Amino acid sequence: MRPRILITNDDGVAAPGIRALALAVARDHEVVVAAPREEQSGMSAALTAVADDGQIVVSPYDLAGLTAYAVAASPAYIVVLASLGVFGPPPDLVVSGINRGANAGRAVLHSGTVGAALTAANNGIRGLAVSLDVLNPTSAGSPATGGNAIVVPADEDLHWETAASAAVMLLGALIAAPDRTVLNLNVPDRGEVAPLREATLAWFGQAQLAVAEAGEGFVRTSIERSGDELVPGTDMALLAEGFATVTAIRPPAEVSGVRIPAQRPAST
Repeated sequence: MRPRILITNDDGVAAPGIRALALAVARDHEVVVAAPREEQSGMSAALTAVADDGQIVVSPYDLAGLTAYAVAASPAYIVVLASLGVFGPPPDLVVSGINRGANAGRAVLHSGTVGAALTAANNGIRGLAVSLDVLNPTSAGSPATGGNAIVVPADEDLHWETAASAAVMLLGALIAAPDRTVLNLNVPDRGEVAPLREATLAWFGQAQLAVAEAGEGFVRTSIERSGDELVPGTDMALLAEGFATVTAIRPPAEVSGVRIPAQRPAST
């Protein structure tokens, strides 16, 4: 029996990335699309929703004939709803993306795209997060820019189908993987699928928060390119070399070997 796959994202149900991903996956698998009705980037695994008289708003969405819903909720919340059978039988897999921009390094902690896949694992479901690297200078659609400025090419100039093809190629491995496996895939923005490399997580990611201006009672921030040195074997370094990268990650878990001070019994 074909696995049932939930397609979601954090760029919103109308984003071109989710359309390309859903259409590619639906060729060989049973697909249901449920994604935020508005952009939810940077939500991590937050469980937030917009309620109308206590009801989360779920609306049918026209997406190339597929079963699709626009949901007034964060990606992680949508995954939880799917696991409860809100959009039909609970999915066997969750595929999240295609994100506009790489989700690389330990900055994946903040990604709504990755947060959806990690939430799937927390609910016993395998997950795949898919992102298109639109900032790396080796990417076909990325204009050369000076300094640390962030310039994202127009959606119509990006190769969504390339990332979708790379995701489909990984589905067999994900289906065969142990329960709760999460794979994080980053694909260079070019016309053909780049060679795939297993990668470790870089210390941070492509972008970082910076203080643009501060004054009495306010602060204004900006997003700039990370200036961290590339470490061989990490996702950031391999993306810069033109490879697609995949990293197996997991939800938060306890850490052994940390000394915890003994707790004194409460006095009576």
